[in-house]
Amino acid sequence: MSASVLELPDYRELAPEVAARFDKISERPVILEVRNLNKVFESAEGPRQALKELSFEVRRREFVTVIGPSGCGKSTLIRMLAGLDEQSSGQILLDGREVSGPGPDRGMVFQGYTLFPWLTVKKNVMFGLEIGGHSEAVAESEALQWIEMVGLGSFANAYPNQLSGGMKQRVAIARALANKPRILIMDEPFGALDAQTRCQMQSHLIQIWRQVDVTILFITHDLEEACYLSDRIMVLGSNPGHLMEFIRNPVPRPRSDEQCLSPVFLSVKKKAGGVDPPGPILEPGATAEDSHDPGGG
Repeated sequence: MSASVLELPDYRELAPEVAARFDKISERPVILEVRNLNKVFESAEGPRQALKELSFEVRRREFVTVIGPSGCGKSTLIRMLAGLDEQSSGQILLDGREVSGPGPDRGMVFQGYTLFPWLTVKKNVMFGLEIGGHSEAVAESEALQWIEMVGLGSFANAYPNQLSGGMKQRVAIARALANKPRILIMDEPFGALDAQTRCQMQSHLIQIWRQVDVTILFITHDLEEACYLSDRIMVLGSNPGHLMEFIRNPVPRPRSDEQCLSPVFLSVKKKAGGVDPPGPILEPGATAEDSHDPGGG
């Protein structure tokens, strides 16, 4: 049936309110700047280039997701942004200053639960604050505020083994934000969660981001997650990792679950997955035959 074929809009065409939002974003200062980044690893077979001439900018309070196939260098990029690995050439600038090693100006949240199992939720969040020189009283006061923000106030004295996976990641987010980083770097933080918890965590993250002056760079392999969360989507290609496209997400904010089936959402999801819309896509329940041009009948 021809009615089962949905013609998608061009992902580059932005609704007026979306275009206005991007105009405002473009007026904000650049927080993160990556210039001609290259990374070459030495191996028994010889040098292997993981990233090639990668350049991009992220602006204040922007939410950027990074997607790409296995081997495109997402993890390598994250480690260099965190200051854990050094690039072979090129520059990483945060607020105009070159990144040279780890620092409190970058908060990190990983897929694995990185909480200290012997510390309570409150003590986990206090840890970075105390290392940074805050007194125990100040660290405790600030930690409790962040724990409340992520909705875990009644679990402040619980231990990680008493929490669900989603709750652990909320603690990890609170701990990262407690140091007031300029940018929060998240490496597939919801990848180990079940589908329902993952959706809940996406909503929690958006709510937190709206309340906090922080820029987010979010690595994911999930196209729907990228389309739901981000202002822009950075698409990396592989062998070696390189920038294919920076997509301005045409899906209006605030986002809802219902939007995941809208033509504009499907259009950007299709493009982010490596297919060039506009073009036909089958609606749920349609068969492959339904995509054929029915001619006049």
